[in-house]
Amino acid sequence: MLKKNVLLAVALSALVVAAPMSALAKKKQSGVGPGMNEAGEVVNSSEVEAGWGEEVVGINDYEGEITGIPAPDSKFTQLKIGMPMKQVTDLIGEPTDQGAYVTGKAFIPFFFGGDQYRYELAYKGQGRLIFAGKSMGTGGNLIWIIHNKNDSGYRE
Repeated sequence: MLKKNVLLAVALSALVVAAPMSALAKKKQSGVGPGMNEAGEVVNSSEVEAGWGEEVVGINDYEGEITGIPAPDSKFTQLKIGMPMKQVTDLIGEPTDQGAYVTGKAFIPFFFGGDQYRYELAYKGQGRLIFAGKSMGTGGNLIWIIHNKNDSGYRE
């Protein structure tokens, strides 16, 4: 009886461990994403959702996403996922508009990782840049580039 209970416990623990792994598997989106057109261009930066762009690994193994098609002579083509916010603004200039918001990870008890806060920089005629940081005021690192040649430069 003890042997059966041990085997059952091992089997159940394997299922519990395997279940979250399958949930973490990334799915490649197909079709036309929100805020995008059939050509893959972003037409409304505020409606774009993660998962519709190209997933890339950048500086220091930062994982991120690049969505949309760069505007001709776009400053965003100089950027790499993982760059600190200060380096980005030194390289391409100050944004037209910017803002910050808290992510759900900020409310997880004893979570000390990154991505608790997001910073969004909007550039007129270029698109948006999203940074993830550990705390407000730290700036964070670039995790998402949204190319939109028609971006108003203002967050809605």
